[in-house]
Amino acid sequence: MMMTLGTAVLSTALMATPLPAAELQQEVDAVVAAGATSATVEVSGDGRPARASSGPAVAGTNWPVPQNARFRIGSETKTFLATVVLQLVDEGRLSLDDKVERVLPGVVHDDRITVRQLLNHSSGLYEVLATMPSPRSEEFLAIRWKTWTTAELVARATAYPVVFTPGTEVRYNNTGYLVLGLIVEKLTGHSYADEIKHRIIQPLQLKSTSLPGTNPFIFGPHARGYLPLERGLVDITEVNPSILNAAGEMISTTRDLNRFFQALLGGELLPAHLMQELKTTAHGSQYGLGVISRGVPCGTAWGKDGDAPGYSTWTFVSPTNHRSVTVSVTWGAGNHKAAVNALLDKELCR
Repeated sequence: MMMTLGTAVLSTALMATPLPAAELQQEVDAVVAAGATSATVEVSGDGRPARASSGPAVAGTNWPVPQNARFRIGSETKTFLATVVLQLVDEGRLSLDDKVERVLPGVVHDDRITVRQLLNHSSGLYEVLATMPSPRSEEFLAIRWKTWTTAELVARATAYPVVFTPGTEVRYNNTGYLVLGLIVEKLTGHSYADEIKHRIIQPLQLKSTSLPGTNPFIFGPHARGYLPLERGLVDITEVNPSILNAAGEMISTTRDLNRFFQALLGGELLPAHLMQELKTTAHGSQYGLGVISRGVPCGTAWGKDGDAPGYSTWTFVSPTNHRSVTVSVTWGAGNHKAAVNALLDKELCR
């Protein structure tokens, strides 16, 4: 298996585009030096995209990360789902201030929670991931193959009372996006995955983006993902993504994510009044509706970040909307976030 993967990675590398600028390479090298196993960056919007990668596709080898590598995008899935929800609002099938209880009776057990609050993390719903082992723990390995339904995950969380009065504060929450997945299914008669494919993936020709459902594999070229545990790095590339569900199951590439976020934040997917709603943050937080604001030296960038077992991703569009940057990292033994932040600050303001 290792030889097969290595051959695939090596053959992909032979078809790679010319080496990126030395400065971009130095920035991504710094992410790996800080503790990531591997890192890839793509900068789009100023003519030909610039790409760079560092570290091995498989820990302990010198096999390079393949061009157009797929990876799990975690919570960047939320931006795709939020876009679908806002399109349903634009179609008059839903209002941001609709009570969830009206749309989905008996699901959240609280008649104060609104659709907007689900989107901007102000619902107060109990965090579903707090009901199971952390995806960064040894204990998580025991449930990596389990299949979960959206309704089952929501029921685990809503068995607990809300943790604050809905609408009064902000606390990052995956449960709300699981409920949004159920709302999309209720209103359209289709799964949230089908709606994301029909409304976003197909029109934008995001050919390397997928919603795997319960399939544990990443098809196509990819770097292996790892859990840094006390006993060392443990390969977690294969995992049943239904545990992430509507809040984080998707797989994509740096190219596709840059294309999607540029289209969204450039106004291709939503009308102006909903773009304003998208960027309205809650209670002084960084959270809009499926996106987050990020202060950079040249202003405010918008985008999203995401974690999935073994992988972390960041995609942001510059304050002038003229360039987008996606960074994908496979987890390692160190803390790479400061190096990623430095890269984003520099490339978004170049």
